[in-house]
Amino acid sequence: MNPAIKVQGLTKSFGTRLALRGIDLEIESGKSVVIFGPNGAGKTTLIRILATIMNPSSGIITFDGLNLKSHAEEIRRRIGIVTHQTLLYNNLTAYENLEFYGRMFDVPELKKRIQELVSLVGMTARLHDRVATLSRGMQQRVSIARALLHKPTILLLDEPETGLDQEAIPLIWDNMPDETGRKRTVILTTHNMERGIEVGERLLILDKGKIVYECVRGALDIAGLKEAYRNSTRTSV
Repeated sequence: MNPAIKVQGLTKSFGTRLALRGIDLEIESGKSVVIFGPNGAGKTTLIRILATIMNPSSGIITFDGLNLKSHAEEIRRRIGIVTHQTLLYNNLTAYENLEFYGRMFDVPELKKRIQELVSLVGMTARLHDRVATLSRGMQQRVSIARALLHKPTILLLDEPETGLDQEAIPLIWDNMPDETGRKRTVILTTHNMERGIEVGERLLILDKGKIVYECVRGALDIAGLKEAYRNSTRTSV
């Protein structure tokens, strides 16, 4: 059985700066991986490449055995993404944004699905307001609805709690299973170590574009994890 996500020798450069330096990562279906790391470690770059928003400089990425380079459109249908950037169109209403993405992914019974999700994220009353008029927290709620709209099997979460109010934060974690209760495959980047330890089955630290530490929940060494994180933060300064 193919892993849900397999990354081999992934690099990404911006001019002379190498943001990712040969990432190798394999994630089984239904597993959750949390990536910690200081600012500038390459976490967002990795998520953006996996989400097909950004092209890698080199390396091979497959989702369920499908090569990202040749099957990007099919892979996008399997992915939901929530980041600190909402990926919404400010000049459209919340409904128009969700309708646009729903049509892109051929979501069946789209109007019904939109109503389900806006109810879930508590945005029914603001559904027809332009995104530009919504608060940052409300925009992030719509972004969560957008990410779940097409019932993805994989969630990519890049600092997803940014801008969310405390009431809305559980919306992310309560929806890590899909509608049938089956566990989605999840990659989460965060600075919140307590949250990462809570939701992650594998915990990684990324520093200067490389994975420098890894542990699993069953053999979790919290002191070692925190020390490795402190070291990565010091060396990044």
